Amino acid sequence: MTKTLEELALLIDGSKIVGNKNVEITGIEHDSRKIKFGNIFVCMEGVHVDGHKFIKQAKAKGAVAILTARQDFHTDELPILIIPDMLKSLAVIVPYFYDYPSKNFRVIGVTGTNGKTTTTYMIRAILMAAGFKVGLIGTIQMMIGDEIFPVKNTTPNVIDLQHTLYEMSEKKVDFVVMEVSSHALAENRISGIEFDTAIFTNLTQDHLDYHKTMDNYREAKAKLFDLVSRAGTKPNKNAVINLDDAAGAVMLEHTLCNKITYGIESNCDLRAVGVDVKAEGTSFKIGIRQQGAGISNSADLSLNLHVTGIFNVYNVLAAAGAMLAEKIPPNVIKSALENFKSVHGRFEKIFADIPFTIIVDYAHTPDGMKNVLETARQIVKNRIITVFGCGGDRDNTKRPIMGSIAAELSDIVIVTSDNPRSENPADIISQIEVGIKEKIGDKTFESIVDRRKAIYRAIEIAQAGDIILILGKGHENYQILKDETIHFDDREVALEGIKNLELRI
Repeated sequence: MTKTLEELALLIDGSKIVGNKNVEITGIEHDSRKIKFGNIFVCMEGVHVDGHKFIKQAKAKGAVAILTARQDFHTDELPILIIPDMLKSLAVIVPYFYDYPSKNFRVIGVTGTNGKTTTTYMIRAILMAAGFKVGLIGTIQMMIGDEIFPVKNTTPNVIDLQHTLYEMSEKKVDFVVMEVSSHALAENRISGIEFDTAIFTNLTQDHLDYHKTMDNYREAKAKLFDLVSRAGTKPNKNAVINLDDAAGAVMLEHTLCNKITYGIESNCDLRAVGVDVKAEGTSFKIGIRQQGAGISNSADLSLNLHVTGIFNVYNVLAAAGAMLAEKIPPNVIKSALENFKSVHGRFEKIFADIPFTIIVDYAHTPDGMKNVLETARQIVKNRIITVFGCGGDRDNTKRPIMGSIAAELSDIVIVTSDNPRSENPADIISQIEVGIKEKIGDKTFESIVDRRKAIYRAIEIAQAGDIILILGKGHENYQILKDETIHFDDREVALEGIKNLELRI
C-alpha cells in the first residue's frame, strides 16, 4: 500500500510540496522512534514536544518525506508537504491513505462519561460467544482477537487509530468495539470511521478543563450520533441511548437512524424490571417493548449476573441493546452476560483472607463516585471507608463536589493523591477538603498525601464487615507526579497493606 506525496497533497486545499512530489509513501508516523522505511514523518507541535526537532532521527530511520503546518518551514533533509491545518488535514489524509479500513467490518462506538469500558467488554464477550473475531479499542488496552496491546489514550489520535483499524482489517476481524471519548470527537480523531452502532451511556461532570461548559461537553458526545446517522457502505445503522439520562434526549435529536432506547425509570424499548442488587451479583429482567425498531422478534430476557450495582444494570442494557440491534440471538446475549465476571479496576474485589472487603474502582468523576458508593451502601455490613483523590491539571471544579459525595455516603474518608501531575498534591487535597467539611458532620476524615500510606491506613483501621473503596485509578499501574511517572497499582498496594497488617498482628 503506497501513495505518492502528490496524491496526498491533492486532498488538501492550500497545500504545497517542496521537493520531489513523486516520492512514494508507505506509511504515516508522528513518532520518530517508530519510523519505518518509506514513511512520511508528521511534525506535530505539542505543548512539550516539537516534532520538527526530530527530522534527522526520522530520516535516519527511513522517513522519505515530512508533513508540516509551518508555512515557512524549509529543510534540505527531505521533501516537504506543507498543509494549512495539521489536525484537519490529518483527518482527511490518514483515512484515505489506509483506504478507509472501517468499511471492512462492523464498528460499535460507545460514548458517555461513565460505563464505556465495561460496556465494550460486555459487547466483546457477547460477540465472541457468537463466534465472531473482535477488535477492541479502549481505556485499558487494545485487543485483536486474543492479542493484547497497550494504549495511551481512550481514543488514539487519527494516525494511530487508522493504522490500528488497518491492522484489524488485515487480521480479518468481524467487529470492532471502541470507546469514543469526547476529546476524540471534538478533535475529529475518529474521522474516516464508518460507525454502525453508537451507544450513549450517560453524561455527568468531567473534562470541563477541556470543554469549559457542560453544553460543549454534551455537544461533543452528540457528534457520534451525527456520524452513525450518515449513509455509508454498510446497512443497519443504530443508536442505543440511555433515556434515563437527561442528555439522552439530545442524543436522540442528533440521531437519524434506527433508535433503541434503554433505562430503568423511563418508558423505553429496553427496560430493566425487578432489579435485585446483592453483594454477589445482580438479577433483573430486560423488558423488551415490541415496537422497538430492530428488536421486534426478541422475547424478554431474565438475567442472573456476577456483576453488581445499578450502574452495571445500565451497562448491561446498553450492551444488550447494541447486540439485539446487531441481530445477535437473545440466548447468546443471555449466556455471555451471565458468564461475564468483571473488568480490571471496575468494582474489582481484592481477594484475600481478611474479614473486610477491598474494592478498587476507576471512579474519578462525581457521578462515578456516587454510583460506586451507593452500590457499596447496598451491600455493606458495617462501614464504608473511602480512599480517593483527584487528578492534577484536570477539571478542578469537581474536587469539592467529590469531597462532598464521599463525606455524605462514606463512614470514613481518607483523601489522598491521585495523579497530581504538575500540581502540588496538598493544594488538590485542600480543594477536596472544602466539600468534605461541608458534609462530614461528626464522621471521620483524614488527609494523607502519600497514596500508599493512605491505602495502608484504611486497611489498618478496617473492621469486620467494612468495605474499603479505593477510587480513582482502577486499572492504572502508574502514578503521574510532577517530574516523573512511577509504578503504582492500587491492587498491588492493597495486597501489600494486607501483608503488612498480618505481619504486625
